[in-house]
Amino acid sequence: MPFSELHQDLNERAALGLLRQRRTLQSPQSPHIIVDGNEYLSFCSNDYLGLANHPELIDALQQGAVQHGAGAGAAHLVSGHTQAHHDLEVALAKFVRKPAALLFSTGYMANLGVVQALVGKVDTVFADKLNHASLNDAMQLSRAKLQRYRHNGIAQLRQLLEKTGSGRKLIIIDAVFSMDGDLAPLPELLALCEQHDAWLLVDDAHGFGVLGEQGRGSLAHFGISSPRIIYMATLGKAAGVFGAFVAAEQVVIDTLVNHARSYVYTTATPPALASALLASLQVIAQGDALRTHLQQLVVQLRSGLHDLPWKLMPSSIAIQPLLVGDNQAALELGNKLRERGIWVAAIRPPTVPQGTARLRITLSAAHTATDVTRLIEVLHELAR
Repeated sequence: MPFSELHQDLNERAALGLLRQRRTLQSPQSPHIIVDGNEYLSFCSNDYLGLANHPELIDALQQGAVQHGAGAGAAHLVSGHTQAHHDLEVALAKFVRKPAALLFSTGYMANLGVVQALVGKVDTVFADKLNHASLNDAMQLSRAKLQRYRHNGIAQLRQLLEKTGSGRKLIIIDAVFSMDGDLAPLPELLALCEQHDAWLLVDDAHGFGVLGEQGRGSLAHFGISSPRIIYMATLGKAAGVFGAFVAAEQVVIDTLVNHARSYVYTTATPPALASALLASLQVIAQGDALRTHLQQLVVQLRSGLHDLPWKLMPSSIAIQPLLVGDNQAALELGNKLRERGIWVAAIRPPTVPQGTARLRITLSAAHTATDVTRLIEVLHELAR
């Protein structure tokens, strides 16, 4: 059997410091976890508000399972769309101030569904070169013409739009870039959409719940609103549960219901998750203290790490990438941290560009100042 080529590929990845392996979490998600039998202080979760193990969400999940059962049993368009799903869609649309919303199983499936449903062969997609893999795959599968521009390169994007003629135009963008921690210039992108009659798909996976008034996301952070904006956010990061949603004009949502293959042809998520997410929305809306504490931790970390030999990349949010450069060096630094009881993920190509391997430090409102001080002290010890 032709397994030798697979073994060779994996061996080559290992030699380059690119082999990926899973570790088994044996405790609930929190800053203090047990992995493969060992206790760690964790800085590698996207649970930005500490809601993944929140008692109110757990209670809502349990009650939802009692009321709705364990699974949806069918696709939304067959018999899997429950009252819990409906109520959550209404609440999400209201929360992000859009006319309507549609649930998806994951952010990956949401992006695939939106792009594939809205553009095709005669249309053009414009994409930042640092966009998430799901957006990249979505534009490839759409079969639309592809135009990629430099990271946050507004001037280059403007030139590409000016050269594009007929067909629909769709700009796809991460609101918060998950590996760099910087924000997209959404007001400037929206202005270009207005000038060139384009749509703007905003992937706010890492902004929803954290940025803006009451955690309403990146659109609220920038104070922008437009029917041209199609808004996607995930529900397994700051929201603490699972899933994703798209919020947009009603006609866009109706189009997705009819044409988004990753929505039409998949089983609905368990309705108990929707019950938990309704509880999560309430905690997020009332979570100003959580967001304030998280921002204080960001300031503390950046102040404590400014003089390390590894560069802390510019970021004002919970994602704090420590640039190492070499793949093996990043792995080695991550291993040394684990030996001292601290778990931080080493991120390597192709997730990030060649030569930019890094430790992706992520903070949570569930961390304490003492937790952050411990990380700062150990990194300084390793630097010496």
